[in-house]
Formats: sequence, structure tokens, C-alpha cells
Amino acid sequence: MMKYNFDEVVSRIGTNSAKWDGMVESMGNDMISLSVADMDLKAPPIVVEKLEMAARHGIYGYTDTFSSYFSAVQAWLGRSYHWHVPQEWIVFCPRIIQAVSLVIQQFTNEGDAILIHTPVYQPVAKAVTLNNRVLIESPLQFHHGRYEIDFEDMEQRMQQGVKIVLLISPHNPVGRVWTKTELERIGALCIKYDALIVSDDIHADFIHEGHEHTVIAKLSEEIAQRSVICTSPGKTFNLASLEIANIIIPNETIRERFKQGLQQAGIHNPTFFAVPALEWSYTACDDWLEELREYLTGNIAYASAFIHEHMPELSVIKPEGTYLLWVDCRAVDTAESGLKQWIEQTARVSASFGSSFGADGEGFIRINIAAPRSVLKEALERIAAAYPLKKT
Repeated sequence: MMKYNFDEVVSRIGTNSAKWDGMVESMGNDMISLSVADMDLKAPPIVVEKLEMAARHGIYGYTDTFSSYFSAVQAWLGRSYHWHVPQEWIVFCPRIIQAVSLVIQQFTNEGDAILIHTPVYQPVAKAVTLNNRVLIESPLQFHHGRYEIDFEDMEQRMQQGVKIVLLISPHNPVGRVWTKTELERIGALCIKYDALIVSDDIHADFIHEGHEHTVIAKLSEEIAQRSVICTSPGKTFNLASLEIANIIIPNETIRERFKQGLQQAGIHNPTFFAVPALEWSYTACDDWLEELREYLTGNIAYASAFIHEHMPELSVIKPEGTYLLWVDCRAVDTAESGLKQWIEQTARVSASFGSSFGADGEGFIRINIAAPRSVLKEALERIAAAYPLKKT
């Protein structure tokens, strides 16, 4: 018997929700959203309760990170990933995407090459191009329903003078959890070609059975000394807009330069609610997270079985991590316009379409299953009802 009610449907319309209000404004309020990667599930009750108490305090002055913040992060990293880090390695930054941009600005020059594996979450790729660096794409290879790194291709591209490898671990959108062996090979290439590793581990708390998340910096001291590891409770506890990320930087020189970049960008204090939300999430919500994972596993199983039964020409790429499903829709239409017509216009469901993850994503969609099952069920039923290949 579950202690927490993840079936509760809570409308987010009218909350300035990027996922819902933007969709309503552009497409109407009869739509269901399975797009933006936040959850349509309430944060842990104890976190909500503590933030209500904080709100009632009534003074929202400047706040900062003190020893309780650092010890909460240290305890979480130790418990979750068996990674024991000294306090001084931890640097607060509001958002991971800000941290990625700052590393790019501090450690590369305009025109320098930065590598990423595609298809990929585009804000990270855009952090490269918006800073006038050269985005080097190493496409993942799709073999027998699973994505793999093409290490031969990756090495050829690194020979072009790549300064940073941006690693999404686990990978968004394809759901791969990189194995220790794969991470060791990435680390070896970065050592060989003297590249910095920036690893976005924001989905690391959602790893499915049979897989294990490895923080790349744990592999060796040599890899750690060229790694910047980006973590956050934002996905895990649905706190994204509270803006708190923990950037773990073992190398003192890199860390001090990164801190200087924060100062130069005018990033100082966390928001009033950010630190208490992180501290309570990391110290008092293990049972909530355990139940959430169970619920999301059920949602993945439900969605995969539904698609297989009602839209068998589609292929769900089995996720090893994340609460996102990457679905191959090329049997219906290789052109995105056809998929949008079917899913958005006819079925009235908002998904993330593949081209938004780069050219390698064309013909795929990403579905966010972190919603009450009834909402997920209705969205999938709508998509199936409008399915162009439906047998009559």
C-alpha cells in the first residue's frame, strides 16, 4: 500500500507553468502536455510543509549556503552514488545550464570546439553555439533498439582539438545509463586529447532495474581532476523553478576559476526557498522517492504496453534511466510535420518532437511519463484514437 498519492491530478494552468500555460496560450486549453521534463506530481509533503512555514515567516531577505547545505549535499552524494566528496568541492549555482555556460566561457575561447553526443537536450547544445563556440556532434549509433556511443567517430572528432566534452548522464532524450566501461573510454579520450569533462547528472536519481549510475569523476583521480559534475534535486523532487544546483569540482584551479565566473555573472545568493527545499529533500524524503520510483516504473510499463498493443508499428526505446520515453515513430511518418498533425492537431497532445533534439531526432518523439496515470492514460488513448495506421 502506497503512503503517497501520486494519482492526484493537480491543474498547473495559471501557475506560469512553462509546460502547461505556454501550451494553452499557443494551442488552446483542450490539450494535454507530456512535453517539458518536469513532473505533474506534487513535491514531497514534508518539503511543501516546510516551504509553507518558510513563506509564513514573512521576511524574504538575502540567504546564503551554510554548513547545513553542504552536509546535506555530501550526505546525498554518499548515499546515492557512494561518492564521498569534501565540502570545498561543492559550489552552488542556480541552474545546471548556467554552470555549463560559465564553464564554456571560462575555459574556452570563441571558435573552440566542444563535443556532445546527439540526439541531445538542446539547451546544452545551444550553450555552445550561443557562446560562439563550435558544436561538434558525435551521433549515437542506434543498434537493435539501443543507442551506443560510436567511439571511433568520437575519437576522430576529438582529434579536431575538442576542448570540452559535454556528457549527459543519464542521457536525455534516449534514456541510456552509461556503463562504467563506456565512461572509462570517454575519460581516456579526454585525457588523451586534454579535454575537460562537463557531466550533467540531473537525471541520475532515476535509474531503472538492472542499471547503475556511475559518476564519471569517481573512476580515477586523473579523470576527477578534469571533471565538472552537475547535480540537482530539481528533477528528483520536482523543484526545478526553485533554482538550485550543486556543481562538484575536484580540481581547485578549475573550481576557483568557475567561482570567479559566477561572480562575474553576478550570481551570488540562492533564492529564499532554494536551500531549505534542497535540505529537506536530501535528508527527509528517501521513502517518498522510493515510492515515486515505483510509480514511475509502473507508468513506463503501462505506456510501453499500451503503445505496443494499440500502435505496434511504433517502437519504444526501453529507458535505462530518466522518466522520459523516446519513441521511434518513423513507421508512421519520417517527416515531423506529419507527426505533429497526428499528435498535436488531431489527438490534442503536446509531446517533445525529435528535431528539437537535433537532426538525429527526426521521426522520434519524447514523452514525459511523470504524471498521474489517469492523465498519461487519457493522453495515450487520444494518440491511439488518432493513430494514422489504425486497423479498421
